[in-house]
Amino acid sequence: MPSVPLRASVTLKIPQRLTEEQRARRRAFEPRMNYFEFYNIPESFQVDESNLRRIFYQNSKKFHPDFHTLSDAGQQAEMLEKATLNNEAYQTLSDPDKRMRYILKLNGLLEEEGKQQIPQDFLMEMMEINEGLMELELDFDDARFKATLKAVEVLENALDQGIQPTLEAYTPESGTTAELEAVLEYFLKKRYLLRIRENLSKFAAH
Repeated sequence: MPSVPLRASVTLKIPQRLTEEQRARRRAFEPRMNYFEFYNIPESFQVDESNLRRIFYQNSKKFHPDFHTLSDAGQQAEMLEKATLNNEAYQTLSDPDKRMRYILKLNGLLEEEGKQQIPQDFLMEMMEINEGLMELELDFDDARFKATLKAVEVLENALDQGIQPTLEAYTPESGTTAELEAVLEYFLKKRYLLRIRENLSKFAAH
């Protein structure tokens, strides 16, 4: 029976300081208003979802056009802009992946899609999984499919467990560049594994 080795250890290599290029991206990413500030909540990878939802509904009512029909055109335009901002903020902060991406962008650590380099040691670790995918494409085998899927799950769980303490402890005041770099590396690896999952889903119908 074909098998794919399952490795539960994931090593994070953490640079210690921002480069000039990262600082430039940090300055370049200037949203019209920080979503965390707009919701008056601390910047965090871990948010109180019920509180976030409560603020969203409060703002939705506060900025709804129906409550400002007697206002002048300038104020109506302002409320419409804030209503749009409220929707964008909620869509971003309520989704863990989008929230992580947003914080990394706020801190100048995330480049455009496809430009960020994934650590070579991780790519080497993924070689057998990618080879398994290629073999599945040439000749589907249920045992290899299940072994490959299991290997992906093991790596995902190891990544989640390894980064969780950093996500829970992070604050803008106490967070270090090293911690943010660790989150970035986690984010890139999870995105890579997501693409592997998407490729595996093509074989689910077999």
